Amino acid sequence: MEHRAVFEEIKKRRSPDRTVIIGIDGLGGAGKSTVSESIKKIFAETDIQVTILHIDDFIHSRAVRYSGKVEEWECYFYLQWRYDYIIHEIIKPIRSGAPFHKKIELYDKENDDYILSETDIPVGSVVIIEGIFLQREELEDLFDFMIYIDVPEETRLERVLKRDGYIGDKEQIAAKYNSRYFPAERYYCEHCSPAEKAGLVIR
Repeated sequence: MEHRAVFEEIKKRRSPDRTVIIGIDGLGGAGKSTVSESIKKIFAETDIQVTILHIDDFIHSRAVRYSGKVEEWECYFYLQWRYDYIIHEIIKPIRSGAPFHKKIELYDKENDDYILSETDIPVGSVVIIEGIFLQREELEDLFDFMIYIDVPEETRLERVLKRDGYIGDKEQIAAKYNSRYFPAERYYCEHCSPAEKAGLVIR
């Protein structure tokens, strides 16, 4: 599907008197960030502000998300993200109907800490939250519209082998995906049915 068609789907749901929250869900390497940025560029042709929030900016510190007390894929699925913070400090205030103006905590990967980022979201704008596992139970009913990018695992593996050099060489990247990421993604697909639940699926 062309990104302009996705833009039109989002624009239909936009209202001048409330901020619309759009989810762009998809598994690792599906292209969520690319689609989000493309849509934002199209919105730049209008007078509607778009703010993109990346779910990976809201992860726990390494001590939490690599606890060692459960299997790696369980750490990733259950311990990776600060859902309480996202819900109560960001999504619910945006949904209150008032302008959102505050400093939010974003994860600083280099220092395994958090930095404060000034964020202004006027009423009537569009907020895109992009990231994995957006249709899990903890986040139900928080989005106005959900998009799911459905890409086969083999294709995504090819992409991350080229992209995720920070993990190590290709063997190390594949090993980490096979022990941590892919099992959690399969669990998510089996238990949350993201492609079936989303309002729009991009394949």
